[in-house]
Amino acid sequence: MDRELSREALYWTFDLQRFAEDDERTEDPTPRRREEARERGQFAKTAELGTALILLAGAFALYRGIGETLGGMQHLLRQGLSGTLLTMDFTIGGVTALFQHLTWYVARLVLPVALAAALAGLVSQMVQVGFVFTGYPLQPKLERINPLAGLQRIFSRRALVELAKALAKVVIIGAVAYAALRGNVAMLPRLVYATPDGVAGWVGATTWRMALTTGIALLLIALLDYGYQRAEFERSLKMSRREIKEELRQSEGDPLVRRRLREQQRRWATQRMMQQVPTADVVVTNPVHIAVALRYDMHTMDAPVVVAKGTGHLAERIRQVAEEHGVVTVENVALARALYEAVDVGQAIPEKLYQAVAEVLAFVYRLRRSGLAPAAHRGVDER
Repeated sequence: MDRELSREALYWTFDLQRFAEDDERTEDPTPRRREEARERGQFAKTAELGTALILLAGAFALYRGIGETLGGMQHLLRQGLSGTLLTMDFTIGGVTALFQHLTWYVARLVLPVALAAALAGLVSQMVQVGFVFTGYPLQPKLERINPLAGLQRIFSRRALVELAKALAKVVIIGAVAYAALRGNVAMLPRLVYATPDGVAGWVGATTWRMALTTGIALLLIALLDYGYQRAEFERSLKMSRREIKEELRQSEGDPLVRRRLREQQRRWATQRMMQQVPTADVVVTNPVHIAVALRYDMHTMDAPVVVAKGTGHLAERIRQVAEEHGVVTVENVALARALYEAVDVGQAIPEKLYQAVAEVLAFVYRLRRSGLAPAAHRGVDER
C-alpha cells in the first residue's frame, strides 16, 4: 500500500514539474510575438541616444553660425543702447514693425540650432526603431491610476535600475563637464580686460568644447544603455513552451485536427492511387516489400508513367488489386527499387530506366499475345 502511494506521489511530482517547465519563459520569441510587441509600441531603445545627438547637432550648428549669431546679438544690443527704442513711435504700426524686426532676428539665431536638433532627434528614432505609428500606448488603462500598481512600479527592479543609471549619468556628465572647464577657469579674471569680441570668442570656444565632450560622453552612455535595453527587451519577449503551443494552435489550428486532416488526405490520395492500379500494364515488385504499377500508351505518352507505388502493406494491396483485375505482376528487385526511389506517382520514368522498363513491357506484351492468363512471373532479367 505504501509503495503504491509513493509511486502515485512520484507521478504527481513529475507531472507538476513538467507543467512548471512548460510555464518557464526560456524560449526565444516567435516572429508573431515580435510583431505584436511592435504594434503595441514596445521597442528596445534608449533616450540617451537622442539627447546625445541633439546636443552634438545643436552645438555643431551653433559653432558653425557663431559669427552670424554674435553679429545679430551685437546689432540688437546697439539698437537698444543707442536709444532707438526710446525715440520710436509707439503706435500700433510702430510696435508691430518692432515685433517683426525682433522676431526675425531671434528666428535667425534659433532656427538653425532648432532644425539641427529636430533632425538629430528624428535620426535617433529612425536608427533605433524605424518609422512606426501606433496609438496603443495612448489607450486608457485602469492600472495606470491604481495606487498599488504605481507603488509596485516605483519600487520595481526596473525603477531601481533606472535610478542607478540616472545617478551614474549625473556623476559622469558632471565629471566630464568639470574636466572641460577646469583649464579655462584661470581665464575668468582676465576677461575683465578683454574686448567684447574676445569675451564672445572665449565663451563660444568654451561652450563648444564642453558641449562636444559632454555629447561624446552621452553617446558612449547611450550605446551602453542601448545594449542593456536590448537585453531587457529580449528577456521580456521570452516565451514559455505553453505560449508557443497556444500561438501555434491559434495560427495554424489544433494539432490534433491538423493530424486528422493529414491522415484523411493520405487516405484519399491512397484511394485515388488504388483506383489507377487496374489501368496499369504491369506491376513491378521487389518481390514483397515494394510494388510499382506502370502504364504506357504509345499514342498519348512519351514514356511509361507510374500510376501507383507503395511499400509494405500498401505494396501488398497493389499486388492484390492487380491480380483481381488481370494486371501482370513481374518481380524485378533492382528495377522496383529504382522506380520507387526515383519516380513519384503521376510522373514519367527517367531516361536512365527506359531500357529496363522496355524489357519488362516487351515481356508483358509477349504474354498477352500468347494468351497466357496474368499471374506472378519470375525469371525476368533484372538488369
